[in-house]
Amino acid sequence: MTSPRAIRVLHLDHTSAAGGAEFALLRMLQAGPGWAPYLLMAPPEDRTAPGIYDAVPVRVPRRIAGVRQPAGASSGGRLAAARMGARVLAQAGVVRTSRAFHGADVIDANTARSAAYGAFAVRGTRKAFVVHLRDLVEPEALGRSGYALMTRVVLPRADGVVANSRATLESARPFFRAGVPAEAIPSASGLRVRSAADGATADGAAAAGAATAGAAPGPLRIVGMLARIDPWKGQAQLLEAFARVFRGRDTRLQLAGGAPFGHEAFADALRRRAAELGVGTQLDLLGHVADVDALLANWDIAVQASTRPEPLGQNVLQYLAAGRAVVAADEGGPAEWIEDGVNGLLVPPRDVDALADALARLDADAALRARLAAAAAATPGLLDDTAVTRAHEAFYERVLRASAARRPA
Repeated sequence: MTSPRAIRVLHLDHTSAAGGAEFALLRMLQAGPGWAPYLLMAPPEDRTAPGIYDAVPVRVPRRIAGVRQPAGASSGGRLAAARMGARVLAQAGVVRTSRAFHGADVIDANTARSAAYGAFAVRGTRKAFVVHLRDLVEPEALGRSGYALMTRVVLPRADGVVANSRATLESARPFFRAGVPAEAIPSASGLRVRSAADGATADGAAAAGAATAGAAPGPLRIVGMLARIDPWKGQAQLLEAFARVFRGRDTRLQLAGGAPFGHEAFADALRRRAAELGVGTQLDLLGHVADVDALLANWDIAVQASTRPEPLGQNVLQYLAAGRAVVAADEGGPAEWIEDGVNGLLVPPRDVDALADALARLDADAALRARLAAAAAATPGLLDDTAVTRAHEAFYERVLRASAARRPA
């Protein structure tokens, strides 16, 4: 008896920049998925820059084809929207005529932009179309043109919707068809999940977090944020709060993350502002950090301070799994994972005073830092990349069954 054929999934992505969506897909492809993946990418904006998909295992076929899909086009004016529309339609044609498209069982769009051209590519076909939602479905997050495409074209055509949090899923629910499979599955975040029985493990940052349990830490040395350098990620707000509490001390502020999508000038602005606040010598802008486990193992406090609702906050999951004392904005996906005062501290979003107060509280109370860190590492529901990948495989199977049931006999 022959074994069942693996589901063939064509993964679409419009960029290979070091973004959260790209890392999430890369980690699944590295985790050894049970389906047969194929990766089709639009050409990178910077043709000289190595994309993160260079790390895709050699067993996964990949191809770069079509037209570039520049960042930020969905939030421009009418001319920018028209140009974006033309690029989307051109890329849809490239996808539709590719050999991988014709052989695929599932067309899986990894980003909002790839979902736009994926939706046009599957029109008039019976291809099962799965949309990954990694941003809240609202104009502020997607841009005016992107929001219109998502709500009028993409979600109404979707055969399956995967959201990175319940908040993200609920923001999309009014726009996709009733009965379409939809599930909140956390993005693959490179977590090293530790069970309570694994007390002797030495597995990277998770072990470092576990070692924190029940032990009062020493002087507070490092406050950090792991996020791409982008104004809405809240680095400026954290810098202001940090300066109020730690100016002139040995404590350091580390901002880890690249500055893709044209935000290099914002990194320079952060350096200038740090000098104005008197903490210029205490700020480390680390750029992209490959070894996240080792990075987080050295932090005493890990912060998420996005200035608009974060759909998931992969960094929050990484902080929790690493057993750090976490401070996060009380909205969006992070608020689904953190119980205030139990496994972290929640603060009102966009409130620098409240953020500074939380940092000062943790600075003054080493026992609180230790208790929150221990509880963070034990947060229920954290999934490593293998578990996330298995959840996606089960979802693809569910989508195919539902799609088959909707087709006429």
